[in-house]
Amino acid sequence: MSDADALLEPGVSGRPAAPDPEVLPPPAVAPGDETVMSLVDHLGELRTRLFRSILAVAACSVVGFYFAVPIRNFLIEPLPGDKVQVLGIGDAFVIQMKISIVVGIILAMPVLLYQLWAFVSPGLTPGERRSVRPWIPMALLFFAIGVVIAYVVLPFAITFLFSFTDDVLVAQPAAGPYFDFVTTLFLVFGLIMEFPILLVGLSRVGIVTSARLRASRRMIILGISIFAAVATPGGDLVSPIVLGGTMYILFELTVLFIRRTGR
Repeated sequence: MSDADALLEPGVSGRPAAPDPEVLPPPAVAPGDETVMSLVDHLGELRTRLFRSILAVAACSVVGFYFAVPIRNFLIEPLPGDKVQVLGIGDAFVIQMKISIVVGIILAMPVLLYQLWAFVSPGLTPGERRSVRPWIPMALLFFAIGVVIAYVVLPFAITFLFSFTDDVLVAQPAAGPYFDFVTTLFLVFGLIMEFPILLVGLSRVGIVTSARLRASRRMIILGISIFAAVATPGGDLVSPIVLGGTMYILFELTVLFIRRTGR
């Protein structure tokens, strides 16, 4: 009996002892995933990032308000006569506020991109972070290029649209619609130039590849053409051609870059 009892004792027999159900090892945690955020934590993080972004835009809008008058005069220069008329009592104030906010968004773009990156990066692997991080400064460059292109296109768009006026349809632009047109043009061109960052990010997570993008080139060109025609305000021919051409060049350069990275 003593031999049989010895065989049942842990550490004596060849069989390992059964683990104690009350003392279990902690579950394995993947490297880099030590902290798992709940839905409430994600919403709290999103609220924090949005608050900081709004605060940055508000602070930069104060700077924009200070320089709103010279910026307003600078944007009116492409118009014939360098003047616009105000139709409503509060239109001048609304226009100045609108210019201030647009300038605030442009100046706060580094903070906005950082807040977006800080919110998205925890969901990426370390390798994906290293791959995408260098493109964040490039996003600022692309946004600035979009704003510059919008300013270059603006005189051509105004000339084309005013070419339909005559002695009956007299060109007397109102300040409100004109600055709606200008601010929309600047923001659309600036934001659209960010799409190469999106393509690179999608390639890093395996959603798109250079081969898939090349195979879909015809559909992408069609999509760019339709989008450029819809996104550009004013209805002229110059704006969508310039925007579509710039987007296509950036698309080809992005495909080349993705292919050189082996994806």
